[in-house]
Amino acid sequence: MSEAVALSALRAQLAGLTTEAFRPELADIDRLPTGDIARIMNAEDATVAGAVADRLPQIAAAIDATAERMARGGRLVYAGAGTAGRLGVLDASECPPTFNTGPDRVVGLIAGGPGALVAAVEGAEDSEELAAADLDALGTGPGDTVVGVSASGRTPYALGAVRHARAAGALTVALACNAGSALGRAAEHAIEVVVGPELVTGSTRLKAGTAQKLVLNMISTITMIRLGKTYGNLMVDVRASNDKLRARSLHIVSLATGAPDAEVQAALAETGGEAKNAILVLLAGVDGATAARLLRESGGHLRAALREASG
Repeated sequence: MSEAVALSALRAQLAGLTTEAFRPELADIDRLPTGDIARIMNAEDATVAGAVADRLPQIAAAIDATAERMARGGRLVYAGAGTAGRLGVLDASECPPTFNTGPDRVVGLIAGGPGALVAAVEGAEDSEELAAADLDALGTGPGDTVVGVSASGRTPYALGAVRHARAAGALTVALACNAGSALGRAAEHAIEVVVGPELVTGSTRLKAGTAQKLVLNMISTITMIRLGKTYGNLMVDVRASNDKLRARSLHIVSLATGAPDAEVQAALAETGGEAKNAILVLLAGVDGATAARLLRESGGHLRAALREASG
């Protein structure tokens, strides 16, 4: 197939995607006052949460399956190109400080590698083989979950990641913004959040990107809740790696226990700054070593450790 024929076929394919549709009613948007454009854009953004709400059953099912594998030691891997890839890397990079996960537990892969985070890597998104190689470098296997992220649902890198991961026995999830997408058909769990045409035709860093950010937040956060990384809505596994996070740990332990600051500080000192352990020390009346043992035996679930301590 010649390059001209291939491009013509791709153009026809893109023309049929909701995310690529042209909106004639916005054809003169560049002639409007800035305030009017901002109001239009804000109104567009307000529709995204509703589109995500329409897919909550699919999102919940994917999260439960992901959490089940991660509880057995598996990893969560995001794979995408361009904006989708950057959003995956962002979500993954925020898990260690928020939930004290190891850097290899939640991983973001972007077509073209780390350099593609700040500059386009030409052609990288067009390669399914590149995605397969990136997953092989991680040793992806049956215990893992791979989420392919692509607004169009046709990006070869995301497709290649899902197809290769599924062949390797990993759980596969598709996150796209077009219904009936190739990515959705390739994965075991399809999350297709249809946000409609963009304000700027085809600029899927807008509503589609916002939708993807919301869903990725849900996948990582709720999975971590299921894994016992929170106590209620408190980030008890927060890694206190700077002054702000150390102050936050103090606040979290105080909220969870109601203990005065002096007792909280003493408990944190005894447990090496681990908020979850300090809460157990204060609520169960155990020492730091016992708290560590109870949490280890409970798989890191604070409520289960508290029940064991009181039983």
